Amino acid sequence: MGTALEYGISSNGHNPERKDRMITSALFVSAELAESPYETGPVLHWCDVREREKNSGSWPVKTDQERSHWAWSPLKAVGPLRFGMTPRQVADALGGEVPAGRRGHFPYWWWGRGAAGQWTLTDDRFEQTGVTAHYWYPEGLPALGAVTVHGRTGPQIAHAGIPLIGATPSRLDEAMSQHIKNHDLGLLFTPSGSPIPPGLQCDINTTRAGDTAISEVTFASADWEL
Repeated sequence: MGTALEYGISSNGHNPERKDRMITSALFVSAELAESPYETGPVLHWCDVREREKNSGSWPVKTDQERSHWAWSPLKAVGPLRFGMTPRQVADALGGEVPAGRRGHFPYWWWGRGAAGQWTLTDDRFEQTGVTAHYWYPEGLPALGAVTVHGRTGPQIAHAGIPLIGATPSRLDEAMSQHIKNHDLGLLFTPSGSPIPPGLQCDINTTRAGDTAISEVTFASADWEL
């Protein structure tokens, strides 16, 4: 079982539009795949069952007054986290917080079965701060390439006076679209369907709070490659 963001037809009756509700989705497998679910491609792609993140139980959404407020320097830093930091520097910048969940991978799938191989760190999730650090390897060592600020518990970050974190998708889309129109910036969309001004280098996504979807944002460095 999983969840997906609800879409519907916009008021003009033509274009798909993001809604504020989460709806359930599911993956159904054959008897053969069910015999060994931890080793089957569809299940691993649906949710990486090999490395489940710790659930801290922090489902309630923080109010804006409860959130710390971070500055954002596009392509350079998000709050105290500067792109290019090592995992140790990231933890130190967050007051020494220990990651609640870590994700990574082996270069080849059979190395995960006990054979020798270098495990590669890709993500550190910090539940107390409400962010996930994403690493890449420009010189063979992990360097901070992007930061996801989580919608339920992450710090508040604003652009042009618009709070980006913890808002319902329709409210944020409306505010961003109005800002783009007011300043004649041209309308662009992220892969997830969010409108953004050019050059922001962020992807506005959604996370679940009960049956309601709220915004969370991933900020990327200038040379981050997807």
